[in-house]
Parts: sequence; structure tokens; C-alpha cells
Amino acid sequence: MLGRGLRVLGRAIREQPRIFAAAVAGSVLFSLLVIANAYVVGAIVGRVAVPAIETGRAEVGIVALSAAALLGISGLRVVGVFGRRLGAGYMQYRLQAAYRRQVTRRYLELPLSWHHRHATGTLLSNANSDVEAAWFPIAPLPFAVGTLVMLVAAVGSLFVTDWALALVGVAVFPALFTLNVVYSRRMAPRQARAQRMRAEVSATAHESFDGALVVKTMGREAEETARFAAQAAELRNSLIAVGRLRGFFDPMLETLPSIGTLVVLVVGALRLRQGAISVTELVSVAFLFTVLAFPVRAIGWVLAELPRSVAGWDRVSRVLAASGQMPYGETTLEHRGGAPATLAFDGVSFGYEPADPAAVATPVLKDVTFEVPAGRTVALVGPTGSGKSTIASLAVRLVDPAAGAVRIDGVDVRSLTIGSLTATTALVAQVPFVFDDTVRANITLDRPGRTDEDAWAALRLAEAAGFVTALPEGLDTMVGERGTSLSGGQRQRLTLARALAGRPRLLVLDDATSAVDPRVEAAILAALRGDRAGDATSAPGASILVVAYRRATIALADEVVYVEHGRVVARGTHTELLATVPGYADLVTAYEKAEAERERTSGRAEEEVRVP
Repeated sequence: MLGRGLRVLGRAIREQPRIFAAAVAGSVLFSLLVIANAYVVGAIVGRVAVPAIETGRAEVGIVALSAAALLGISGLRVVGVFGRRLGAGYMQYRLQAAYRRQVTRRYLELPLSWHHRHATGTLLSNANSDVEAAWFPIAPLPFAVGTLVMLVAAVGSLFVTDWALALVGVAVFPALFTLNVVYSRRMAPRQARAQRMRAEVSATAHESFDGALVVKTMGREAEETARFAAQAAELRNSLIAVGRLRGFFDPMLETLPSIGTLVVLVVGALRLRQGAISVTELVSVAFLFTVLAFPVRAIGWVLAELPRSVAGWDRVSRVLAASGQMPYGETTLEHRGGAPATLAFDGVSFGYEPADPAAVATPVLKDVTFEVPAGRTVALVGPTGSGKSTIASLAVRLVDPAAGAVRIDGVDVRSLTIGSLTATTALVAQVPFVFDDTVRANITLDRPGRTDEDAWAALRLAEAAGFVTALPEGLDTMVGERGTSLSGGQRQRLTLARALAGRPRLLVLDDATSAVDPRVEAAILAALRGDRAGDATSAPGASILVVAYRRATIALADEVVYVEHGRVVARGTHTELLATVPGYADLVTAYEKAEAERERTSGRAEEEVRVP
């Protein structure tokens, strides 16, 4: 544990050498002045106070000089403390900020398959409390380094003063260090468990809060509270175990220097009687042991925090070293004046990686082949679990196929630069995500060149301009966390407008209009088709791949691709598949019948309300 902890501290020093050097310089200045102060006090007692007591009078000049010496040393010690604390704090917070950025950047670089295997609460803990724990020992580290210098200087001065008193110091200081090492070894597993429990509590809390709707509608408040209480109790017990051990060792660490002072006084009195040392030297050594008690604790603070630091660093380094990064190529796509792009799936197979590394990935797609021609709309239809959302994710390269290739304009998406891919494609997901920001910020995302006119044009295409105009502050309206001030349909239209504002050449809609009225949905798709037709007031259109269930949506598509069990079963127009593919006909008509039944039920309920 000591070796691993020192390696973590060594990394910190290598990354912030100048700040660390400044902090250590302040600490060394303070440490040397502590020793100097001890000898000044000894000299004042032996050469000023004792003669004054013996003669009954004191010289004003000597007293003033003594006071000036003490004040001067105290002033310089203040400078040392200021430099040490400022440097240590600056170094610690810079490291924490830098590694929070690194962890967050790594999260964004890792593919979705990695995120699926890790709880969000754990990821939040990695970026926050684990980073904080990893660099927590930085605060006392410069003080501890200065203390080591002070100990070496103190032992040297003891040997110069008297060998017997030096032996007391040689015995006390190693005993302190040994006690700290034992403390660190006992503390290591307790700190590791506490750090792990912090992550688990964070994960449980995040899951409960994120699923508040399910918890409330299912009446699971008591059960979720009990689940969180159990995790919190484990964290409490872990922290109590840490505190109990600290409570046992801290008094021992505080007592050893005091025992050393007592032994010095006993041995020193004998040496004074033998005439081996003077009163000045005895007072200096005794005072030195007294003031060394606090600085020596700095070494204990560092050693005590090393287990927690190592536990935090292990969790952070696992994120930074996580594999699965999605590499991008060097190929760029021609913009072609914003003309629609061609999307092609060529023998694509895919399976999600299981949470257990030893398990085998379950196949989701098998030999999927179809094309979305430039400027055309293709509807992707299939039963639940058939792989439609996976196909949508592959189209915009959120994941890569295990076999086969996904091509845009004939180019494998894996060979494209990230900028070329994101400028060409846009995905509007099933569950709309809205940032806790203004409508304008949610649409433009601070992308260069996106003006209010672009935002309104995208809102009009998404059939969202009407409700945004009615909002209290229009584009400047804050929509709340996850868009809580908006309805489900409004959130879907807002996220669609966000995608359209990027002027994609390929638009992928993963059941992205399920929460809007069918008439509004038809108007949105009709507007997109009209945009492709060359409306002079709008930007050039996009090829569209839409995951759809409603017959009205499917009927607007130029072609329908029907998938079952991860395979493309049939392709053709809606009318052709309705007549020739029983599974397709059953699926579409079943959805239509369910919609009609809901409308009839709603109509009867309204009629019953109207009839007295």
C-alpha cells in the first residue's frame, strides 16, 4: 500500500512540479524556522531569563532584541505557512480539475456498449468522489516533505548538542514512522470499502431519482427508500470502521512525541547534573520535542490518506484505461451542396457485449442488407426486439458492426473522420433528451453559424414553431431538467428541430414522433419530403430512415424494410408488404386496431361525461 500510494503521489509531483516545489519551499522554510525557534527560545531562557532571575534585573536592550528575534522568526514562519498552504491547495485543486476533465472526456470517447455495462451513479462517483479521494493527500504532502527535512535537521542538531538526547530522538522518530505504517496497513481495506460504498450509494440514489416516475406510479416509495437505506447503512458502517481505527491510532500518534519530551527532560536533567549540557541546550531540546509533535503528524496524515488515495486512483485509472474506444478514419465526405446522402447496410451482423466479460455476446442482427437511396424515405418496421433501434444506432455509428459494413455515399463509416460523420448524419432517438437550458441552446447547441433564423426554420419543419412562440420567452424560455416544462410531444419535436438545425444529409428517426398526434406526425414527414422536393425557402433536405409503427407514417415512406429476429425479411412498398407478408400485415393492423380501440374508449368516456 505504501509503495502504491507513493507512486500515486509521484504522478502528482511529475504533473505539477513547479507548484509542488514552491509549496515544499514554504514548508522547508517553516520547518527550519521551527528548529531555529527552539534554539532561540533556549538561548533566551538560558542567557536572558535565568540571569535576570539570579540578579533580579534584566537589560531592556537584550529583552527587546530577544522579542525582535522571536517576532522575526514568527513572521517568516507565517510566510512559510502561507506558501505551503497556497501551493498545496493550488496543486490539489488543479489535479482534481484536470482529472475530472480527463474522466469526463474518456466517458464521451468510450462507445455506448461500455456505458451499458456501468451504472450512471458509479460513473458520477468516478468523476467526483474518486478523483477527489485520489488527490486528497496532496494537501498535507508538502508539509510532510518539509517535516522530513526538519526531522533530519533536528536529529543532526541533537547529535551536535548531546549524544544521549540524540538517542531519545532516534528512538522516538522511527517509532512514530512505524506506528504510521501499521496504521496505514490497517486502514487500507477499510478505506477501499468505504470508497466502493460511496459509489454504490451514488448509483442507487441516481437510479431511484431517475426512475422517480416508475417508483411513484408503482407505489414503490417504501421499497426504494429501504433499498437506499440499506446501502447508506453499509456506507455508514464502513465510515464508522474508518473512524474507529483512526480514533484508536490518533491518540497513540499524539502521545509518542509527548513521551519523547518527558524522556528528554528526565535524561536532560541527569546530563545537566553531570555538567554535560547547559540549561540553554536542555530547554532548546525539550522545546524542540514539544513543537515537533504537530509537524510530525503531517507524515501521519499523508500515510493515513494513502489507502483512500489508492482506492480512488484505482477506480479512476480503470476508467482512463478502459478499452473499446471507437477509432475514426481520415476520409471526409463531399458536402455536395447539402444534397441527400445514400445509406447502405451490407451484410451487417451485430451483438451487444454482455455485462459479464466471460459471457458470449447475444446476436441482435444477422446479415442485414438494405439501402436508403439519396433523397428517399425508408421506413423500418418490425416487432419489438427485432433490432430496429440497433440498426438506427449503426446508421449514425454509435456502435460498429461485428461483421459487414455500413456505408454512406459508398464510404465505410469506420473510415470517416468524426467531423465528417456528425456533419452528415443526425439521429433523433426514441426517448427525447432535452438539456436544462433555453429552447435556443437546445436547438443550436452553440454550433457555429447557427442563427435564430436557422432555429425558427428547424422549428417550423418540426411543427414546433407554434408552441415555442406561445412560450413565455420564446427561444429564451428555460425548459427545465430533461424538459420537464414541456409535454412528451413537445420534447420530441424540439429534439427533431435540434437535429434539423444541423442540416444533416441523412436523418435517422428512431420512433421519434410516437408522442405526437398522428396528424402532426404526418405534417412533419410531409414537410421533410417537401423540403427535399426543393422548397426555395428551406435548406436542402435529407435522406430519411424512420423506425415506424403507425400506418400513416409508413405510408409516407418510399420503401418499407421489414425485420424479424434481427434479419431483413421483406422489402417493398407498404401496399406490397401488406398483401404479401402476413407478419407485416398482422403487426401493422394490430397497432391500428389498438389505436382505434383507444380512440373509441376515449370517445365513450367523453360522451359519458357530457350526458348528465
